[in-house]
Amino acid sequence: MKFNHLQWIFLSCLLTSLSYTAQNKQPNVILILTDDQGIGDLGCHGNPWLKTPNIDAFYTKAVRMTDFHVTPLCTPTRAAIMTGQYPINNGAWATFKGRDALSGDAQTMADVFQQNGYKTAMFGKWHLGDNYPTRPTDSGFETAIHHLAGGVGELSDYWGNSYFNDVYYVNNKPKQFDGYCTDVWFDETMKFIDQNKEKPFFVYLPTNAPHDPLIVAEKYAAPYKHLEGKQIPKANLYGMIANIDENFGKFYQFLGDKYLLENTILIYMSDNGTRYGYTHDGKLGYNKGYRGIKGSKLEGGHRVPFFIRWPNGKIEGGRDVNALAAHVDLIPTLANLCDLKIPENMPLDGEDFSSALTGENKKWERKTAYIHHNQDWRPPADVAQTCILKGDWRLIDGHQLYNVKTDPKQRKNVAKMHPELVAELLSQNQKFIYQTKKIRLIKNCLIIL
Repeated sequence: MKFNHLQWIFLSCLLTSLSYTAQNKQPNVILILTDDQGIGDLGCHGNPWLKTPNIDAFYTKAVRMTDFHVTPLCTPTRAAIMTGQYPINNGAWATFKGRDALSGDAQTMADVFQQNGYKTAMFGKWHLGDNYPTRPTDSGFETAIHHLAGGVGELSDYWGNSYFNDVYYVNNKPKQFDGYCTDVWFDETMKFIDQNKEKPFFVYLPTNAPHDPLIVAEKYAAPYKHLEGKQIPKANLYGMIANIDENFGKFYQFLGDKYLLENTILIYMSDNGTRYGYTHDGKLGYNKGYRGIKGSKLEGGHRVPFFIRWPNGKIEGGRDVNALAAHVDLIPTLANLCDLKIPENMPLDGEDFSSALTGENKKWERKTAYIHHNQDWRPPADVAQTCILKGDWRLIDGHQLYNVKTDPKQRKNVAKMHPELVAELLSQNQKFIYQTKKIRLIKNCLIIL
């Protein structure tokens, strides 16, 4: 086909316009959150048995927050990510007993993206409320395909679900799906992206794997069966992670084929420490040198993988960022990266660590992070069942002080050697608790009025 002079000018202008639009489009955001995958449940973190080649490859290209912390249970972490508030502030601090749902007036990360013109969707495990007004579709997600309860097959989930060929809810209506749960979540995510890639989109992909029950096709667990009970606790756990890795590899290739990798912020992280990848006595499994598993205030209970990549934003290159960061930091960080406007009436506990990701501020440091943990309907105690984090220091229950850099297994309590530091951390915690109680009191007064 031959073009005349005017046609060439028009074509050149069109291509320039399309290029300009692509470069200046707000970045897409994909947040992948796995369930009960601990800090040691990855090959790239030194696990000597587990094979995760696709996630490992992403690790080599990503920026890694090596000191990233969550709450050591499912719901509290998810609530903190979605609201930017610590669980003690957002009300979802347990996984049951009425404290596994967001408050009805909660504003979420999805709300923020939606209000800024993004298409929003989630696929997988919600665990922040099965009924109005706390379902995903009530919380900023235009599209939601998910199972109910805290896990597939649990009491309030669809009867008979078993990880294979289950019934999930599509915008709150039950629908039969074919295939393994993790495969379904990734497949449905790719369908959504394919249909909505012309506009910026926010996708939340929280898998229910490798949460128990540990169910997976035999071909994924078979390579690890000979290790079970000898070197690792559960072969099926590794099989579930191998399946996640396979899906991640297909998904990453899909993003590349659709020319979406360069302008997409892709995050891979987990919601708490491992449950079946490491035994309490340390005899089986791998935990990257830490003690503590899911539910524990020890390091292994709440330090998790966090890998992020966005080439157009210069967040790539296989770099480590060793600064302390936490789940509540995601909303302010993503808002800055994506140039989002946060509602003025949306209270946040998090801090923006975007400058650390881009390398603009290599000295960025979070002041303090808090874990107030109570698996009950009653609010967490002020000091008991807590972990206060600052730099390499961890103050547990107000009287156990550890330096995880020099003592990663937290064997030596040095509280008596550093009374001033203990007093400082307790004082910071008390100020935080005071603000929390004041906010709760105001909310209660408003409810009464």
